[in-house]
Amino acid sequence: MKYILSQPIFNRHTQNFKALITLAWGFFPFIALLLFIDSPYFVEHFFEGRYLADVLTILYFSSLFKYSDAHLRKLLFIMIFLSYLGELIFCNGVGMYDYRTPYVPFYVPFGHSIVYATGYIFAKNQWVIKHDNTLRSIFIVFYALVFLSIGYFLNDDFSLLFGLLFFILVRRKRWQNVYFFIGLAVFTTELIGTYYNCWTWRPITYGGLATANPPMGAVFFYGGGDVLLDKIVWYYEGKIQAI
Repeated sequence: MKYILSQPIFNRHTQNFKALITLAWGFFPFIALLLFIDSPYFVEHFFEGRYLADVLTILYFSSLFKYSDAHLRKLLFIMIFLSYLGELIFCNGVGMYDYRTPYVPFYVPFGHSIVYATGYIFAKNQWVIKHDNTLRSIFIVFYALVFLSIGYFLNDDFSLLFGLLFFILVRRKRWQNVYFFIGLAVFTTELIGTYYNCWTWRPITYGGLATANPPMGAVFFYGGGDVLLDKIVWYYEGKIQAI
């Protein structure tokens, strides 16, 4: 991995942030279109859209990669492998949710990487940095209301538990807004994906936790993965600089 990340393609120290923020805003219509194409409805009324979804995701991922600096390129790349590992554990292993097909779609690990990059880019925006404290307060209230309302009205014990763990995680990371922005991308993806039946969360997880479809507490697993991702990238960047 160190050899791969030391290659020139991963060590470009300039970026086109205007293009990146445009892609970040474009994530929301993109993910809606992508998941519609991969939906059972699309299959029934048009054709099997899985392969088209794969191609569109690779193109979008490539655009993000093209305009990113060295650090974000490494994040994008490594997140693919972490995401696939997460799918093996939580989908195939633990069985928390099921895709519409027996296998994990090819585009999913790349999609997780795009979700992370979207939150990361928004958090680096100068307006966001300027209003960091105000946004943090708004996010804390918003997320608390989401977890509590979903838990209470939909009897979603999963979101109550993992929503609490999400707050503990973010507190340990000094309430960095990047986790809240990533969470917004996660909420959007989960709501659209389950609406189109691209995947479905099982009503009972972890041997007894009642779970909504989707559970907003799933954001904790993205947050935990993002913490691990950041540590891995900083580790390899230190190794590369030492060469």
